[in-house]
Amino acid sequence: MTIAGASPEEKQEAPLLLDTAPPRTLGFTDQAAFWANIGVSLIGFSGAAYVLYPTGHPPLPLVGALLATLLGTLVGTAMVAGTGAVGTRTGAPAMVVLRGLFGTKLSYLPTLANIIQCVGWGVYELTVIALGVSAMTDDRVPHALVIVAAGVFSTVMAIWPLRVVHLLRKYVTVAVGIALVYFTVQLLRNPVPEPTDTSWSGFFPAVDTTLAVSVSFVPLAADYARHARSVRSSAGATIVGYSAAQIWCYVLGTIAILQAGGDASKIFDTFLGVTAGWAFFAVLVLRETDQSFANVYSTAMSLQNLLPRVDRRVLASAVGLAVILLALPVRDFSSYANFLYLIGSVFVPLSAVLIVDYFLGRGRRHWNLEQNSPARPLMLLPWACGFVTYQLCNPGSISWWAQFWSKVQDATGIHPGWWSSASLFSWLVAALVTAALLLIARRRA
Repeated sequence: MTIAGASPEEKQEAPLLLDTAPPRTLGFTDQAAFWANIGVSLIGFSGAAYVLYPTGHPPLPLVGALLATLLGTLVGTAMVAGTGAVGTRTGAPAMVVLRGLFGTKLSYLPTLANIIQCVGWGVYELTVIALGVSAMTDDRVPHALVIVAAGVFSTVMAIWPLRVVHLLRKYVTVAVGIALVYFTVQLLRNPVPEPTDTSWSGFFPAVDTTLAVSVSFVPLAADYARHARSVRSSAGATIVGYSAAQIWCYVLGTIAILQAGGDASKIFDTFLGVTAGWAFFAVLVLRETDQSFANVYSTAMSLQNLLPRVDRRVLASAVGLAVILLALPVRDFSSYANFLYLIGSVFVPLSAVLIVDYFLGRGRRHWNLEQNSPARPLMLLPWACGFVTYQLCNPGSISWWAQFWSKVQDATGIHPGWWSSASLFSWLVAALVTAALLLIARRRA
């Protein structure tokens, strides 16, 4: 894969093996464009339904849905930027960074969790691409053909990740921006109906849903931020690019759902119903491969923490094949909200432990990221505390799992009210427990 007229920096590529130093070729505009493309997603458009209609609660007022989107996105993106900054400082991929936090062998635990969530997101992304193509063509293109084509393209992109990031800055971001502006203008030409029988009781569950989408990139951020030239450009580009894109995406999704009478299944029809909507919608469908590319590449990088001597191109090819095979039978998103809540409960508290231990603890000077990094089992405690806090506030909707945590709530007398945010509370608990452990360690020293 070559780029005509590319600069020497743009021709540099990510290392093939784990022990090779990464090139620092990504400036602010490269990263902002990358995160902006990641922030725009067809899943985000349809995911607005879970903000507007929180699971188990009446619909939010329109202003409530917009506020929940704003708060959840900004807080989640800040978590992503914080973990990405650690990758910029260390030059290590996301899961290798966790060697310093937990030790090499214990880092395999979050690594396995990240592999599962990245593969899950990859399957969802290929499925939503197929649904988008189906909406544009009235089901005339075979589902399997779209899945295979999109999966192969995503895998090829994952083999040359840095060149893809440069291409996104030069071409794709502009096309996506034009498409979003066009749809915004077209949709706002019609009145936006207010949802009926609304309540603010689901505000914080809606925040958690939006935040979970953002925070799903916490264990991926360092895979790209390790190539940034500075922490300032890395963190700033993440916050600006991702926040602006995701908020815009969710707002458009909310408007489209309301104009479709509250039926989220008709959201694609709303976009295709505007003048020349199919052309601009096609841009967004094709751009969705950026998301699946990121999941395939980061899964390969996570696997390199387990298999440091294996060429990442081999790993990316294997991951791409697995995602294609898993995506072929998938046709709907009935468990999407449960998937998001599960992601949040795992990675929200993990980001707190990582950020606090690195920037306030011994991370900047004494973390060991080598293959023989000693175990730090005590650091699993704040992560576990944050995970339990999340479940007590919001155990999700998987029946057997929710029933278990309901019994724990009854036994402990903890029954959070409408004001409880599982994401925010779990992050704070994990951060405070981590800070307490650091304070105890300093006093002993």
